[in-house]
Amino acid sequence: MASQGTERVSSQQLSERLDLSAAQIRKDLAQLGELGIRGVGYDIAGLVERLTKVLRLDQGYRMVVVGMGNLGRALSAYFGFNHGAFVVVAGVDPDPEKFGLDVGGFTVRPLEDLAQIVRDEGVDLGVLAVPASAAQESYDRLVAAGVRGVLNFAPAQVQAVPQAPLKSVDLRIYLEELVFSLPEDAEPDSSSISTE
Repeated sequence: MASQGTERVSSQQLSERLDLSAAQIRKDLAQLGELGIRGVGYDIAGLVERLTKVLRLDQGYRMVVVGMGNLGRALSAYFGFNHGAFVVVAGVDPDPEKFGLDVGGFTVRPLEDLAQIVRDEGVDLGVLAVPASAAQESYDRLVAAGVRGVLNFAPAQVQAVPQAPLKSVDLRIYLEELVFSLPEDAEPDSSSISTE
């Protein structure tokens, strides 16, 4: 809305866009302080500024991607990871064939360089784009190197420690949610689906 030049928004307008009740939006935003004016709404620029600060997106986060296969390279070039608060500054991989590749403005380095990269580049966050078999070890290396949090794309359960919270992204779960939300008349032809 801000990028479209809108200056004010009501809780009712937000509720229509977000599919939430206006009362819930007012209640939630009230937790952030006095942001709106009854009958006038919320100043969008002020709301964005406050939400950005509360969500800690007003500071920069430097990231390293562990695993520079197809997914790791795609994530390194992803606009959302290289815009605003987030920037990928390095990528590492155990495969010597990938050393020296130019990806997203950095050169892929050996996994053994991880601790030095975290220290020298001021890395805050790690991103796991490794096979399931390497996920726990890679997470442990990131923690030992000093990262503050890890985003896990590996298809594996990883045991996390409190000093480096872990968030896992399971794309299958999102696909299942999508299928559940499809209209009833959009059921696929089950004769064409293999369950093997």
